[in-house]
Amino acid sequence: MQKILKWLTPLIAAGVAVFIINFLISINSDETLITLAPIEQRSETVTEKTKKVWLNHFSKTERLGYFYPVNEVLIQVDLDEEVPSQTIYKLSAPLLDPYQLFCLKEELKQHQLKYYLKRDKNGVELLIYSKNRDKLDSLVKVLKNYQILAKIGLHKKDT
Repeated sequence: MQKILKWLTPLIAAGVAVFIINFLISINSDETLITLAPIEQRSETVTEKTKKVWLNHFSKTERLGYFYPVNEVLIQVDLDEEVPSQTIYKLSAPLLDPYQLFCLKEELKQHQLKYYLKRDKNGVELLIYSKNRDKLDSLVKVLKNYQILAKIGLHKKDT
């Protein structure tokens, strides 16, 4: 048994070596076994399929001899009428610290007013534009409790 294994091991190694050499030669050979058909150049024009648009249905009705009724609408606009001018008030309050801003925002929520914060070199200023003078007056009185000086003036429109 040992004599058989002694000769069998080198024979298997030689067989594997021959297989690997044949495999590498067949992979790296310059022969092309596959014959390819020559490339043909075809130029086809692509035609777009007509899309179904609801307007195309209406264009066919003229050829069929009938038309769809059209509702006519007449709109008259009188542009000579003047719009009455409304007085718009502006409340401005310069803010010195974040606590004043917090207090002011809470009061504005209660009064249901929209505001605009304007920041520039001098600091932060809160602006409120409103048509209701009484609401702005009550807000100024409340802001005095927080030591916020607010002024009410007329808003000038840029026309």
